[in-house]
Amino acid sequence: MPHRAISRRKALCLGASAAALLFALPARAEAIKAVVHKSATCGCCGLWGARLRQEGYAVEEIDEPDLDAVKTRLGVPDQLASCHTAEIDGYIVEGHVPPQAIARLLKERPKAIGLAAPGMPMGSPGMEGAREEVYILYLFDASGAREYGKWRGDKPA
Repeated sequence: MPHRAISRRKALCLGASAAALLFALPARAEAIKAVVHKSATCGCCGLWGARLRQEGYAVEEIDEPDLDAVKTRLGVPDQLASCHTAEIDGYIVEGHVPPQAIARLLKERPKAIGLAAPGMPMGSPGMEGAREEVYILYLFDASGAREYGKWRGDKPA
């Protein structure tokens, strides 16, 4: 079989086509790391971490002997406290915040220290059960807190 040389023009076109194809392929995203500070005896914290794993986060759970000290160090206001505190991509996420709200936070990147679901709202991720209550998520920073949306379970209310 005779060997046919291809023209320089065809070679450049083939190379450009291959490069375009490579750039069109989606890049494999690294999992976002979530460091969850929690009590060793709290089951709902583990359930919340499991929900984050289901959503593709790389979750590291740390059982803390003094969770209040962690919350103070990370700047969580007392009135927004819950049973666990997470560090996710530069933000503090306090309590049973739905993964969809975390995704919104990371997409919008508002100027804030973090996002909180105060207390332990029934029906929120990790607190699923027979009843779902409407609860408010709050963005917070050194100057205070502001509403970031109402939720029922893991969906906006």
